[in-house]
Amino acid sequence: MEYKDPEFELLSSLEQIIFKDVPQTITLQNKPNPFTEFEQLRKGSGLKNDEFARAMGVSVAMVLEWESKREKPTPAELKLMRLIQANPVLSKHIA
Repeated sequence: MEYKDPEFELLSSLEQIIFKDVPQTITLQNKPNPFTEFEQLRKGSGLKNDEFARAMGVSVAMVLEWESKREKPTPAELKLMRLIQANPVLSKHIA
């Protein structure tokens, strides 16, 4: 039986609910890499590093690692970032 990460599955479900009216037309040819997507999501959230780290449940050092491209966010972390950017109020409830 294939293992499915429960956090990833939950975030996928939330993402489908929040973005249900947004057409998903990303193809393999123009799919952004995790670093590019992180930069867009991080800037789009409008949160400071410490606020963003708290909302993500990671340290400020990890956010700096993502920004410096030394560490790549996981697919689940990217999903959470999309949700935070789509609804910044979530960041106050997650932490």
